[in-house]
This record gives sequence, structure tokens and C-alpha cells, in this order.
Amino acid sequence: MFIGDLDKVVNLLLSLSGRLARVENALNNLDDSPSPGDRQSLLEKQRVLIQQHEDAKELKENLDRRERIVSDILAAYLSEDSLADYAHFVKMKSALIIEQRELEDKIHLGEEQLKCLFDSLQPEGGK
Repeated sequence: MFIGDLDKVVNLLLSLSGRLARVENALNNLDDSPSPGDRQSLLEKQRVLIQQHEDAKELKENLDRRERIVSDILAAYLSEDSLADYAHFVKMKSALIIEQRELEDKIHLGEEQLKCLFDSLQPEGGK
């Protein structure tokens, strides 16, 4: 159950971080005279995402405490090598989730760039 929760919380943090970055980029890229509604809408999204990110960080802190409790319990039942393997697994699980997300983002970006390149090579009448 702990490993499943770890997976969910790490993915939640990554998702919220990405969404927050996109909103902040949109705010930074607003032209000089955006409609007040656009700016206000983005600022509200930013406020909500910041709060959600803080809540997700709290979840991660609680999960870290659970990890220590689970490790203490497992220490009574596992050999030192098995406990070290478990600790390595937990550490790598988070790292691999992050790496997977980065690779998915790169693939998505590459697909978008490929589509834009393909579209730019199409003759105007062929669209």
C-alpha cells in the first residue's frame, strides 16, 4: 500500500509542478494589454495550484514518515541485505517515476515539433 501511495504522490507532485510552471509561463508571456479577465483567471489558477502543491508536499511529508515506520517494521523481519534492497527500491521507485515523466514530456515535445515541422512543409493549397 505504501509503494502505491508513493507512486500516486510523486505523480501528483510532478503533475502539479508542471501545471504550475505552464500557468506561470502563461502569466509571464501575457502581452502588455491582456484583458483583465485573462490575467485574473491565470492568477486564480496559480493561487489554486500553489495551494494544491503545498497540500501535495504535506502528503509527501506524511508518506516519508510512513516510510520510516514501514522500514522500522521491516527491520524486525528482514535481513540487513534485504532491508537495504527495500530501501534502494523505494529510492529508485521515485527516481524512475520522475525519469519516466521527463521522458514522456520529451516524447510529447518531439511529437509536437514533428507535427509543426510537417505542417510547415505542406504546401499552402494542400492543407
